[in-house]
Amino acid sequence: MPVSPYVANLRAHVGHDLLLLPGVSGVVRDDAGRVLLARRTDNGQWSVPAGAIDPGEQPADAVVREVYEETGVHVAVEGVGGVATHRVEYPNGDVCEYLNVWFRCRPVGGAPRADGDETLAAGWFAPGELPELTEWSRLRIATTLAPDAPAWHAAPGAGHPALLDPTAL
Repeated sequence: MPVSPYVANLRAHVGHDLLLLPGVSGVVRDDAGRVLLARRTDNGQWSVPAGAIDPGEQPADAVVREVYEETGVHVAVEGVGGVATHRVEYPNGDVCEYLNVWFRCRPVGGAPRADGDETLAAGWFAPGELPELTEWSRLRIATTLAPDAPAWHAAPGAGHPALLDPTAL
């Protein structure tokens, strides 16, 4: 579902103006080290699976749901990869700032497939054979490479180039 009823209700009040929303991303690696990516319907770009957290939903539950909805792959959450805010300007003019928590995940079932609603394609990619990705996707992938790495965050007063492009989803 591209827009939840909760966000649709908020949009009815604020139009395209900025909304601050909680979001999640799943960086899923299989036993061969390949990364699961989905090709988005809204902009045609490849990305790690991601989406908004529904009211009352925990972030880990949201990432399990989002990865499955967008790719058909069931995952187990292994840990937090990082947290950051990221501004997004959608093609329809909606503006959001997501507080995004991304997770290291491993597949536990299912097979990559497009959902036909949010994704055009889904598949596994070897680290050296990734398609063109935004800096935002590359940041989430890079910060989850080491399974025991601490969760990434921008240092106080600092930013990161990946967090500055509002067209990168």
